[in-house]
Order: sequence, then C-alpha cells, then structure tokens
Amino acid sequence: MQPLRRRSCIVCAPALFVSVLLASPASAQSVAEFYAGKTITISVGYSPGGSYDYYPRVFARYLGKYIPGNPTVVVQNMPGAGSLRAANFLYNVAPKDGTALGVVTQTVMLEAPLGTPGVKYNAVEFSYIGRMTRVLETMISWHEAPAKNIEEARKFELVAGGTGPTSPTEGYPRLLNAFAGTKFRIVSGFGGTAEIMLAMERREVDALENSWNSVVRTKREWIETKKINVLIQAVMERSKELPNTPTLVEMGTTPEAKAALAFYTSAAEVSRPLIGAPGIPADRLKALRDAFQATTRDPEFLAEIKKSQSEFDPAPGEYLEDLARKIAATPPEIVRRTAEALRAK
Repeated sequence: MQPLRRRSCIVCAPALFVSVLLASPASAQSVAEFYAGKTITISVGYSPGGSYDYYPRVFARYLGKYIPGNPTVVVQNMPGAGSLRAANFLYNVAPKDGTALGVVTQTVMLEAPLGTPGVKYNAVEFSYIGRMTRVLETMISWHEAPAKNIEEARKFELVAGGTGPTSPTEGYPRLLNAFAGTKFRIVSGFGGTAEIMLAMERREVDALENSWNSVVRTKREWIETKKINVLIQAVMERSKELPNTPTLVEMGTTPEAKAALAFYTSAAEVSRPLIGAPGIPADRLKALRDAFQATTRDPEFLAEIKKSQSEFDPAPGEYLEDLARKIAATPPEIVRRTAEALRAK
C-alpha cells in the first residue's frame, strides 16, 4: 500500500503546481510589466503658473524613464479649495495602483489635525513619493500698500489674496493676525498665486503669500524696481537670501504663540510634495521612490532646474512619511490654538 500512496502523490503534484500557477494573483505581475504602456497622471491642486505647477511638470518630463516599464507621465490641473479638491480625489477616487499621483498644498499634513472642513483624507495614509523641493515662503506687499513692513502691518489693514481656507495664502495672514497682532483682511477665491499677483498689480489686493523663488523667477522686475516689500518669511531660521526679514515664529507675541506658529511652519518642510494615492503596492511604491531619487540626479533635469533659476532642495518619500506621523502626534493644545487662529472670521 505504501508504494501506491507514493505514486498517487507523484501523479497529483503536477496538477497541483498547474492549479497554483493558474490561481496566481495579478499582484505577481512585475513592476515593469504593470507599467509598460500605462500612463501616470499627476493631479496638481492649483492652476497653471505657480511653483506648485512648475515642479511636477519638470519632474514629469524625466520620471518615466526611471520607472520600470517606462510609463508616460502627464500633468493635469485640478484647482479648488486650496488643493483640497485634488487631495480628496487622490485619496478617495483615484486608482490605488500607482498610476495616480498628486501635488497638493504643503499643509496637507496639518489639515486633518486642525479639523479643516471638507477634508476627506488621512495624510498619514498617502503614499509619499518625495519632496520636489523645500520652498522659502514669504508674504509680500505692493509698494503702494499702507504697510511697508510687518511692524506696519500691525497698524494698517492690508488686503491679502487667498486661494482657499486650507492654503498657506490664507493660513499665514490668519496666524499673523492671531499671534502677531497684524491686520490682514483676506479676500478668498483666487485660483492660484499667479492670479493674486495680477490682482496686486491691478491694486485689487495689497499683499499675498508666495514662494520667494516664484517671485524671483516670474517677477524679478518687481524686486529690481522695488515694487514690493517682503514682510515675513515662513521658515524656522532666517534664510541667507532674506537675512533682514523676520520669520513667522519671531513675530509670536508669547511663548504659546511662537509654539503655534512653529507648528504651522513645519509645513515648510513639506513644501512641494509629490504624493500617491494610499495603498499603492509596496514594490511599485519603491519603484516610484527610486525613480524620483534617480530623477533628482539626472544631469539634464538638473540643468533644466538650474536654467530656470528655481530653488531645488529635494527629500525622499520616507522623510515625508516620517514627518506625517510626527505632525499627527502634535500635542492637542498646540493644535487647538492653531486651529482657532486659522478659523475664518
């Protein structure tokens, strides 16, 4: 009987092997096989013209050649609510297979802790591909505006343009009002900073928050002809580019105020993130992160960045993933004070 049982097992083994192969899940497909012939779409939460739009377009031209299978990478603009529309789409609607990426507000990690209305995502669960660059955020005012510096903004009202309640264009002036005693009046509804800059030239607004490099790159004549004043910079320590401009944290009137300003300024570490929908398979996420890092070293890519005079300080996806966890663990009292200040009046 024993030889018969052994023979029976030998006969069954090939059939079992075939059945296992037939039952293999689609996830067994290699990264290259999956991406071959596919298109990766980067949804940008702002209108064309600003730095949020510039960086993903440059990355899109090079990223595909470093992803196994060499997919096509395209950019689409999805402005709305300070990029909240794009963030919610990426989290809830976009495919979670590695073909849907996005570029959203640098405060993407702050919105859930702050309880921002309309947020339908958990920032910790996004798939972080990498930070395209750290950005020096500033607030500037037109030369004809009542206030020429941040101290004068405590005495005179300045009309500031905003792109939505979750955007730094509105967050920074609200925090300055609450913790530094300024008198910004926010006019919301702009599609992007390029539109606000045009409105400032037309004298429809007095001030706006924008990346300093974006101003340097697109409106250098403003600086050369002294058409603008730099009121504040949103960094933890003064940058070498603007050594005489105070930081957001410096303007805090109490230790508690400084702590709240520092919490919000942590978004500057996120700056211009390239993120993916949650749940991207681990092998594809690794491939996307590796491709991102390879792109940041590409000679042609670097030459294009240098030619545009854009700032460039990237960070890997793992860095952003860790930062998202740390921000989510911020003490509730700091979050509460910040949220109260950011609440629209």
